[in-house]
Amino acid sequence: GAGFIVSAPEAASLGLGSVPGLERHIREYRNGRDLTDSPRGVMVIDLFGLTSESVRERFPAVYQWLSERVKPERDQNNRATYRDNWWLFGEPRKDLRPALAGLPRFIATVETAKHRTFQFLAASILPDNMLIAIAVNDAFHLGVLSSRVHEAWALAQGGTLEDRPRYNKSRCFETFPFPDEDTGLTSALRQTIAALAEQIDQHRKRVLAPEAGHKGLTLTGIYNVLAALREGRALSAKEKTQHTQGLVGVLRELHDELDAAVLCAYGLPPLTCADADTDVILTHLVALNTRRAAEEAAGTVRWLRPAFQNVDKSLSKPELHEHVQQGLDDDLVFENSDGIDSKSEGNAPAKQAANNTVTAGSSANASALKSLTTPAPTAVQPWPATLPEQVRAVAQVLASSPVALSLTALEAHFKGRGPWKKGLPMLLQTLEALGRAQPIAVGDAVAWRA
Repeated sequence: GAGFIVSAPEAASLGLGSVPGLERHIREYRNGRDLTDSPRGVMVIDLFGLTSESVRERFPAVYQWLSERVKPERDQNNRATYRDNWWLFGEPRKDLRPALAGLPRFIATVETAKHRTFQFLAASILPDNMLIAIAVNDAFHLGVLSSRVHEAWALAQGGTLEDRPRYNKSRCFETFPFPDEDTGLTSALRQTIAALAEQIDQHRKRVLAPEAGHKGLTLTGIYNVLAALREGRALSAKEKTQHTQGLVGVLRELHDELDAAVLCAYGLPPLTCADADTDVILTHLVALNTRRAAEEAAGTVRWLRPAFQNVDKSLSKPELHEHVQQGLDDDLVFENSDGIDSKSEGNAPAKQAANNTVTAGSSANASALKSLTTPAPTAVQPWPATLPEQVRAVAQVLASSPVALSLTALEAHFKGRGPWKKGLPMLLQTLEALGRAQPIAVGDAVAWRA
């Protein structure tokens, strides 16, 4: 699918900046080398949620571009999904997209890298499959992940590719016990960790920005120098230049302060980088992991994003509607983002309940629903102008309906100009992935309910 990757001038020639709506489907793209080395500055065509017919109708230049550069190759692909959906880049990532919806940014790390670094990426950026995408925008979590506490855990739990550590999300992230009140985390410590994480992230972005003019300076190079400083090794001439350009002395101070704060949040004393101290960290984390596993077995889960991960299924229908509505108000702005599975967002020390598993609706009640007649809407409302408003409106209609609604019945609740009806299937699919809509088989058709 190399034909999906385009340069900025090529994107402009396809209509980016002049064709309305195309900005949602041609987006900035990052892979591991973009983060650790020199960014390529490329974009990717991402048509998730669109049929080939709608692409041809709305974005004919994009359709022709892909038809000529991608379809011939896809026609020879052994995977039916790739052949049949030749205009779609990679896998749909239906778990990750709703997890990222509404977040202004997310945390990313390169799966295989010499140095384990985490950073914020803007929600407008699509991550390559070799990035681990964590659907959290809280700088506190970025700080804990960026500390030597998590680095020690990730190195012990992860694998290697040649001589480079490999971050396995199931072993390195989902089993990792974050600090909490039971470990000594206070509100002041949380704020300190978050502030230091923000400073580290901004510092690196500032010195690596093209406008800084530091040719040849890379994230890997900066952390090579940081490692040398910590080892007490003399810097080479190239490293001295990178030390000056990257202000690595400042970065070292920030990381040292972050490590001290995170150690304190775990109730650990100040430690050095000695192997014996690493053993102290790992012993402490294993014991905490064991306690958290026992908590989960008893039904207590320390969610990282409770409003997204833990919608209370025990609520009554009015309470559930109110709860879901609040979640939509707080979280949901639909942006199409590709990348690693959204399970990397859960915090599951025992690999149990915190795995954010999204399941599709069941058709077990289909026969009962066949006998129901869909009531005519009591009021028809204008189709909202923005995506967040559209999502809230559709969720509200489903929640207030006593029966499941077909696509046609749902359309009858709204009026508007333009091809707004074409976007309904994507909204319903994403609400389904969020657990806020359920498809029900009604004969040969499908209806939807909250």
